[in-house]
Amino acid sequence: MKPWIPDALPLSVLDASRLITPLGQAIAALSQYDGLLKGMVNAEVMLSPLTTQEAVLSSRIEGTQATVGDVLESDAGEQFDDAKNDDVEEVLNYRTALRRASREVEERPISLQLIRSLHSVLMDGVRGQDKQPGSFRTEQNWIGPKGCSIDQANFVPPNPMILIEHLEAFEKYIAGDDMDPLIQAAVVHAQFEVIHPFIDGNGRIGRLLIPLFLYCKKRIHAPMFYLSGYLESHRDEYYARLRAVTDRGEWNEWVIFFLRAVTEQANKNIEAASGIYKLYEEMKVAVRDATHSQHSALIVDTIFASPIFRIAGLQNSAEIPAASAHKVVQQLVEAKIVRCIRPGKGRRPGLYVFPRLLNIVEGRDIF
Repeated sequence: MKPWIPDALPLSVLDASRLITPLGQAIAALSQYDGLLKGMVNAEVMLSPLTTQEAVLSSRIEGTQATVGDVLESDAGEQFDDAKNDDVEEVLNYRTALRRASREVEERPISLQLIRSLHSVLMDGVRGQDKQPGSFRTEQNWIGPKGCSIDQANFVPPNPMILIEHLEAFEKYIAGDDMDPLIQAAVVHAQFEVIHPFIDGNGRIGRLLIPLFLYCKKRIHAPMFYLSGYLESHRDEYYARLRAVTDRGEWNEWVIFFLRAVTEQANKNIEAASGIYKLYEEMKVAVRDATHSQHSALIVDTIFASPIFRIAGLQNSAEIPAASAHKVVQQLVEAKIVRCIRPGKGRRPGLYVFPRLLNIVEGRDIF
């Protein structure tokens, strides 16, 4: 199989008559979600669990098995066996890259330099750390069954000799305008996957670019629209649509799939964000009434940002005096706001969960 030569951007094959209806639906759904986002005074705190969930799901597409609960327990200081720790570290790196990227695009546009720096964060100290983190590949890679040769590959990305040429064209396309930012976002993601500029980690970086691009094009108020939930639950179609782009030039079909993903994920995000916002407003009153603490506002922010925690973690984040921390947590337990999921034993501290928040994030009762 010969290395693929990416299509020139902007594409000449996009058919506006086929895209107009799904585009309108995606714009409406995303605008409704963004309106909700604008109304949140501290959206980054309230929607922090959704950022963690995005990191989990995007990494799961690549084969990790860590759950949102695993990651939040790790945040609280828990340790696991080597295999789970490896998975959790990959998710944590993705979340770090996502948060760093969100700050970076406040100051500068998306660039090849930014993409390389995010890849370096993504691959730091985890599986793949020996595969040129932060550097575009200088060797030919291919995609196919584990251990297959290039002749058995399903897809062979561009020859490294022409990689920079296509990456520079990609960077120029990101900076410019196309039919609509949502259509352009679909092209950006697929073209990045086709170019496959890194030896490893391409899928995660490509998905990370979606909210950054939509934010830079002012389609969303903050880079907090995450698509991996839909892509993970439709993984086979996701990969098939990307393959059809290179196998049969089915760009319109890919864009339609992407716009449907935006529509359905935006509607799910609206439901989750609305539930989180309502819960946050409720907890401002409930935590104050349960604890009568002058630190109640910080306690609420802390259990939203870290819905699985140890007492010491809550004490530090909410700036509660050490003498009061145990009493405050006990009051939260008695008010059924948090629950102990593992009592302390010996030197091992107890572990607590804010179940209603995680149940909203997961869309089901997990606690």
